[in-house]
Amino acid sequence: MRFLGVTETCDLAALYLRLAEAGHEVKVSISEPLAQGTLAGLIARVGADWRAELDWVGQAGEEGSILFEAVSEGFGALQDALRRDGYNVIGGSGFGDRLENDRAYAQRLLAGLGFPTAHVQEFSDPAEADAFVRARPRRYVLKFNGGSGTTFVGQHRDGRDIRAMIKARLRRQQGSAQDRETARFILMEHIDGIEMGVGAYFDGTSFLTPACLDWEHKRFFAGDMGEMTGEMGTVATFDRSGSFFERTLKLIEPQLREAGHVGYVNLNTIVNEAGIWPLEFTTRFGYPGYAVLDPLQQTGWAELFGMMGRRHGEKRFITHSGFSVGIVLTTPPFPYSRKEVDEPVGLPILFDEMNEQDRCHLHYGEVGLDGDQLVTSGLYGWTMVVTGVGATIETARAEAYRRASRISIPNGRYRLDIGTRLIDGDYAQLERMGFLASG
Repeated sequence: MRFLGVTETCDLAALYLRLAEAGHEVKVSISEPLAQGTLAGLIARVGADWRAELDWVGQAGEEGSILFEAVSEGFGALQDALRRDGYNVIGGSGFGDRLENDRAYAQRLLAGLGFPTAHVQEFSDPAEADAFVRARPRRYVLKFNGGSGTTFVGQHRDGRDIRAMIKARLRRQQGSAQDRETARFILMEHIDGIEMGVGAYFDGTSFLTPACLDWEHKRFFAGDMGEMTGEMGTVATFDRSGSFFERTLKLIEPQLREAGHVGYVNLNTIVNEAGIWPLEFTTRFGYPGYAVLDPLQQTGWAELFGMMGRRHGEKRFITHSGFSVGIVLTTPPFPYSRKEVDEPVGLPILFDEMNEQDRCHLHYGEVGLDGDQLVTSGLYGWTMVVTGVGATIETARAEAYRRASRISIPNGRYRLDIGTRLIDGDYAQLERMGFLASG
């Protein structure tokens, strides 16, 4: 099969490598200038003008696919247009982009489907938002729309930390009209409970099954301290997901079908005794989510993409039972970017006592070759994901950390507590509350 990856920073590096290792033809177009070192010497690279490769994809007929990574402005509509032109496009849609980027819209849609939703207010005027919090003091979660993806979880019950964050953040974005538009944000009432996600692949008409359940760790430091990052580690499983999927993602299937969405869809939630509270969508291949799922998917990526592209074929793929634990290994400037903090790339990545099975659990991110030496690259410092699998969270976690301990990267760092809250009681509480299907 032939695959053309269209990406800004190449978050799906490990996926492209898996496809190439399986014997498929893969080309990747990376548009971000600071990410040009990613996959250097590892995958065939093409210029930023990926449209020049459309004939190459088209010549493969049904065996040719275009993979889109991002939900940047216009990417979803572009994918819709390419599908109308007859190309097999996997990644997202215009509707999917709106679900992820316009959080107030997503909350209204979910409320219309019968979900209990936290009270959400959307703003662009900081003074208006400040007055709102003063009149209704409580804990809030502050989320900015669009590409910034910034989230701040308030701690003070009078909302004073949220008011300070609104003023500080938006003071920097009051220049042009475009800045003010991208500074639109929402305030969501804080909900106590266990954060839990559900994800599945959509083939344009329906979801493929099984769905997965995941528990993300977004804070930079152990103990859930520090900056909110894209992700520092995840626990995932395909087991016991059916009932939660039916109560959540399955309900939005008609809207995704109408939009012709093809790709991965994840809904992040808070669950408690009162029910399932939806937080936000990811309507693309999340990083590191796809890497954490990789060792649990017995069906290979190419076959899975074929199922998504055919639409009317097999709807169920084969998975392994048990859990996968993924640990994100990062280097500076993460959790920022090299546009904000000038940090070197090209740091050597060294391995100690790794067998073939261990190496199958290394999912490269922003890396490339310098001669024959694997080195860091890219915009963010998302260096790689290391996974472990097992019948229990404990055994999967132990395997992941055993492998991570055998990797040496100058200034490398990762959290040491991925999965501990689930082990210490959250998973048992989810069972007690009835959110996990019968084993």
